[in-house]
Amino acid sequence: MAKKNIEDVDLYAILDVQISATESEIKKAYRKKALQCHPDKNPDDPKAAETFHELSRALEILTDAGARTAYDKVLKAKAAAKLRHKQLDSKRQKLKEDLERREREAASGKDSKLTDEQKLAAEIQRLQKEGSRLLQEEQQRIKEEIRRNKFGLNEPYWDPSLNRIKIKWKADKNDPNNGGYDEPSLRRFLKKYGNISVLIISPKKKGSALVEFTTKEASEMAVELEKGLAENPLTLKWLNERPVLTTKREQGAPSLLTERDYESIVLTKMRQAAERQRLMEEMMKEHQGL
Repeated sequence: MAKKNIEDVDLYAILDVQISATESEIKKAYRKKALQCHPDKNPDDPKAAETFHELSRALEILTDAGARTAYDKVLKAKAAAKLRHKQLDSKRQKLKEDLERREREAASGKDSKLTDEQKLAAEIQRLQKEGSRLLQEEQQRIKEEIRRNKFGLNEPYWDPSLNRIKIKWKADKNDPNNGGYDEPSLRRFLKKYGNISVLIISPKKKGSALVEFTTKEASEMAVELEKGLAENPLTLKWLNERPVLTTKREQGAPSLLTERDYESIVLTKMRQAAERQRLMEEMMKEHQGL
């Protein structure tokens, strides 16, 4: 299904808040709905990931002052236009449409006079480039709460290096633009799923890259949902045959986690952080061997 333009979506209705809602009310509504529809809590619902991303997009725009102002202006203009349309008869409506068309044609040659829709598009583009720190914090909060409820203290350990993803797209070996993709553009497509540990574009093979996310959820959503550019889609596949997750204790088994266990986990994570450069070099070797 084609993705709707922002100006055609009621972001306030998605979060079930009033247009006058404060940032605190918007974040509270997001957390409530995100916990209900998070893909981890709805593994059998194929639309859960799509719904979750709609909520995230609504939070991202409505908690950014510039983007929300631009969005509200377009929303109000559309509401006013709809009301005016109802009040005009067919003849007057045609005259109005002709006048508006001529105004748009006259304004199209002046770069300094952007329409409300163009201003909104510019704000959305800015958000995509900058990323949303608040959105990442809220998504991480939701994930941590789900993990606490689902696994308790003995949560299975996620090793992102075992779940690397290979990315491919069409690109001629002599194409200087590499099929329309570079590292910043790939990051822009992928960062909405979660934090990226490593992203490497092959320096020798066109149309090829490797990515590693910090969480299992981000990796799975990227493989399932990301398509990239419509004119040159991305193909994301696991580098291994399927995701690997270290064994967790059986359901209902008592937790035997001790202080020594916690220290061991901390030391393990510290060692992994120290080995990050070595992992990146291994990823590069693996990638060149594909």
